[in-house]
Amino acid sequence: MNIAILGAGGVGGYFGGILARAGNSVTLLARGTHLAAIRERGLEVRTPEETFIAAVAATDDPREIGDIGDIELAVVAVKSYSLPEIVPAARLLAERGAVILPLLNGVEAADRLTEQGVPGDRVLGGLAEISAARLGPGVVERRSAFHRIVAGERAGGLSERTERIAAAFREAGAEARASADITVDLWGKLAFITTMSAACGLARSSIGPVREAPLGHLLIERALREVLAVARARGVELPDVVEERILRFIDSAPGGMRPSFLLDLEAGGPTEIDDLSGAVSRFGRLAGVETPVHDVATAALSVARTG
Repeated sequence: MNIAILGAGGVGGYFGGILARAGNSVTLLARGTHLAAIRERGLEVRTPEETFIAAVAATDDPREIGDIGDIELAVVAVKSYSLPEIVPAARLLAERGAVILPLLNGVEAADRLTEQGVPGDRVLGGLAEISAARLGPGVVERRSAFHRIVAGERAGGLSERTERIAAAFREAGAEARASADITVDLWGKLAFITTMSAACGLARSSIGPVREAPLGHLLIERALREVLAVARARGVELPDVVEERILRFIDSAPGGMRPSFLLDLEAGGPTEIDDLSGAVSRFGRLAGVETPVHDVATAALSVARTG
């Protein structure tokens, strides 16, 4: 499969690297010293199990991606606050026939792509579950034991193209599946990452001290239940076991686990607050569901971001 990766950071670089090693033709959209390093020596991919060099093409001009080969799949793997920068490339590739798979946090990435002119019939819903980072020019690292991809048609139901995309990721070594209801999957992920981000962001702490603090676990539980209540008010049919499953994962997570939101917050740059607690708060007001934890998180952490 001919694949473009729009956003060659930790997530995009890692998945692009393993897809290339599995025999797919992969082109990364990168820039600056990262682009120069990839062109000079390939993309170095580090994992808990191994390190390898992936032979990928790379460019900073989306018009060149189509010249390299007819792109069948374009994976959008940027932070949500960087999505506007990638839209022109996604639109161009979709117009040339590529299927667009966004792997951003939140539940609105696909809608934002189509609202900005990317042909709707070319856009899937998608998510990634992974901890990955760009360590330096030409080097990315997967830090988590898990590396999962879910792709689904926005209108629901399984399709040949989502099954084929999932198969390509599985053949590359990732856990991947086609979803018959990507909306449920997206809200399930949002419930987890938004709970972690709000609790750890407000505390400026990894998850262990938050769990152990007075009322810390109550904060986690309330943050999670607010997201689930908003989802169900919007007609998202989350399974009854989702709350127990997420709490069990948070309770068993290493105490030093730090969500990417907290890392962005500590770095002093932009964060995804608008697409995490901000989205829960906004959707809650529209649905008539109170979301006090996420209202506070949105207010306090937006100030921290801009102050």
